[in-house]
Amino acid sequence: MYWMLIIATGIVFGLGAVLLVKAGNPGNYGFCAACHLRDIAGALGIHQAAVLQYVRPEILGFVLASFSMAKIRGEFRPRGGSNPAIRFVLGATMMIGALVFLGCPLRGILRLAGGDLNGLTGLAGFAAGVVAGIVFLKNGYNLGRAHAYTGGKSATGYLAAVVAIVLLVSVATHAAFLKFSVSGPGSLHAPVIISLIAGLIAGALAWRSRMCLSGGIRDYILVRDTYLLKIYVVIFLAALAGNHYFGFFKLGYTGQPLAHTMHLWNFFGLFLTGLAAVLAGGCPLRQLIMAGEGNTDAMFCVLGMLAGAGIAHSFNIAGSAAGVALNGQLAVVVGIIITAGIGFAFREKLTTTVGG
Repeated sequence: MYWMLIIATGIVFGLGAVLLVKAGNPGNYGFCAACHLRDIAGALGIHQAAVLQYVRPEILGFVLASFSMAKIRGEFRPRGGSNPAIRFVLGATMMIGALVFLGCPLRGILRLAGGDLNGLTGLAGFAAGVVAGIVFLKNGYNLGRAHAYTGGKSATGYLAAVVAIVLLVSVATHAAFLKFSVSGPGSLHAPVIISLIAGLIAGALAWRSRMCLSGGIRDYILVRDTYLLKIYVVIFLAALAGNHYFGFFKLGYTGQPLAHTMHLWNFFGLFLTGLAAVLAGGCPLRQLIMAGEGNTDAMFCVLGMLAGAGIAHSFNIAGSAAGVALNGQLAVVVGIIITAGIGFAFREKLTTTVGG
């Protein structure tokens, strides 16, 4: 069962991402929690980048699959209250870092599997950010314990699933309150039903496997557990095989889809994402899965990511094929300072006793 889950999750995410590109998604963009949330933010009017506006059903599938699996398995436990405002800020910095790189860590793996060598510097930065986050964990960082909701408060645990259903119906019916790109990456997408099915299957496996790249790196460093990292190895191999089969593979740094070659900012963009992910308790994908299973702290983190997308595309912070503007460079530096400040400020005071 151990290896079956690893292989199934890796193949669905790796090969599934390539098949989504074949079905209409942008290059190396089959699954990307950050970029897809950014497109959703555009569709909701949180930012005005006209080429990045589409409610991606893959994300809605992640949330609904997580919700359904948790309910079916008796593990749906609405909970929260662990510094949601701070988690909102961490979500925003996590997103800003990802959009400077142009992708979450999952897309970093998929970009590399498509031959985009810029993924190397981004993933190296992500790993370094996770290491920095572990330093804070070892020094007592803790946002406090989440509490189970009882009575009427438990209804808040359903919020993410309800919003996902509303958005799914809205995108399927082209609701007037949503914005739809007519050109650019936002206009490129697989049919809604294909995207939804892919998101549901991938989301169910992500929930079952507890898939998280920041968690995988953290677990390996702290206890030498390679379980989560093995999933990402299979994702890479499956996507690599699929890209070769369909002729999508293109090795190099330049001319890659939705990428830039400013290596320093690829590194520090995902460094910020990795640091924020450790302090928030999971990477962008993991936050979506936790939100679906009733964790309102994760919901606040996801809201922060949506806000971060709005900030990034309202103030010329996000990366582009041309690179990263000065605003984006400054935002990454400020984001690292803010996130590290949170790590420092929320250390538990260690007490010692004298005598016995």
